[in-house]
Amino acid sequence: MTHKTLFMQAPSFEGFDGGAGSRYQAKREIKSFWFPTWLAQSAALVPESRLVDAPADGLTADQCRDIARGYDLVILHTSTPSFPTDAKFAGMLKADNPAIRVGLVGAKAMVDPEGSLKATRAVDFVCREEFDYTCQEVAAGVPLKDIKGLSYRGADGTIVHNPPRPILEYMDELPFVAPVYQRDLKIENYFIGYLKHPYVSFYTGRGCRSKCTFCLWPQTVGGHRYRVRSAENVLAEVRWIKENMPEIEEIMFDDDTFTDTSNLPRVETIARGMGALGMTWSCNAKANVPYATLKVMKDNGLRLLLVGYESGDDQILLNIKKGLRTDIARRFSQDCRRLGILIHGTFILGLPGETRQTIESTIEFAKEINPHTIQVSLAAPYPGTTLYKQAVDNGWLQENDAANLVNDQGVQLAAISYPHLSKEEIFHGVEVFYKRFYFRPSKIWEIVREMLTSWDMMRRRLREGAEFFRFLRAHGT
Repeated sequence: MTHKTLFMQAPSFEGFDGGAGSRYQAKREIKSFWFPTWLAQSAALVPESRLVDAPADGLTADQCRDIARGYDLVILHTSTPSFPTDAKFAGMLKADNPAIRVGLVGAKAMVDPEGSLKATRAVDFVCREEFDYTCQEVAAGVPLKDIKGLSYRGADGTIVHNPPRPILEYMDELPFVAPVYQRDLKIENYFIGYLKHPYVSFYTGRGCRSKCTFCLWPQTVGGHRYRVRSAENVLAEVRWIKENMPEIEEIMFDDDTFTDTSNLPRVETIARGMGALGMTWSCNAKANVPYATLKVMKDNGLRLLLVGYESGDDQILLNIKKGLRTDIARRFSQDCRRLGILIHGTFILGLPGETRQTIESTIEFAKEINPHTIQVSLAAPYPGTTLYKQAVDNGWLQENDAANLVNDQGVQLAAISYPHLSKEEIFHGVEVFYKRFYFRPSKIWEIVREMLTSWDMMRRRLREGAEFFRFLRAHGT
């Protein structure tokens, strides 16, 4: 029997970007939401399904329960920070309809299927590994015992773990996610401070060859082998967006590292296709892209690169297996400036090897390379990552303490502490970093100049500024 299926990001903390698309599940300094791409990909495979993103839409638990009453299968995306509220919501669904089948997907379910099922009897199954076709088979009514990549609660209450699902090799077989976005989501609700609005993000491939110890998706669901869609397939989806969603101002290629050096000819082919389509675009990049490729990208509509610098200390970069040095990152940043490519730089405080001096070095490094905008995060030891195991083994984190990655408002907390550097110092290092980066005359003038380009940009930056100052006040308490 086929199931009428609802895919949902359940309501949790107000403004919480916990969807399967955000790298860090947390409430942002400036309110923003990434598209729930993983859920949309699964929904695209299930006929007559629906996708609901409650946090982005501002839906309450009661509103979501009303929606769910029209379905007999609900698949929720969960994460380590949101799991307690997701489990509670699953219980509400069962209370409303004991016959409803509830499943979980996401890195939390992948890493701890047994614990996820034992935590609440309201959850009937969890999908491990890449879960697109696992969800499709559950929705199609395939017996649970025959579905690879599934862990489920049997009729007698025992937990059964089926064999793993092989990794997806031929990425072009996946349907486009953009039609699901258009059908089910309110596009205007997805807002990222450094991207044009409205934007659309999607993946052109999965996996990441980099071995960064803190990064969640490659160590859990996506894997370390970068498998890509053909350039023709990617451009076909962009063309669909251009023809069917004309309001879209920018395309964001959200692969962990779109500019992987093993795929530079493909990157350049996609870039030239974007140029031919007249589309503005951005992507995630490692700070090692050669100048020649950057120029091809810029000449064909590239506006911005999202770059994970993480630290300005070479020993920390070595400790986290970043595969990058600060001198290479400096040269890359200079190349981008010469070409007029904007950079949104991301940094992390509290990684192994962090000291008061390395925090100072990273702040000075950020000021030197001067990305257009920055994001400063706290080292987040998600279960399933090397960083989590390392933190537990060294006594920097108590096992199972990762549930405290966010506070009761959904704001990211410092979870790791060191004998020489406390959680509190690391936590307050974030607002110090932001103040010293942004409260410089040259940076203030840069922002003011940008605001003067249009009334829309003026309104946008003023709103973001108000949210940012509220964040600084909250962080300083």
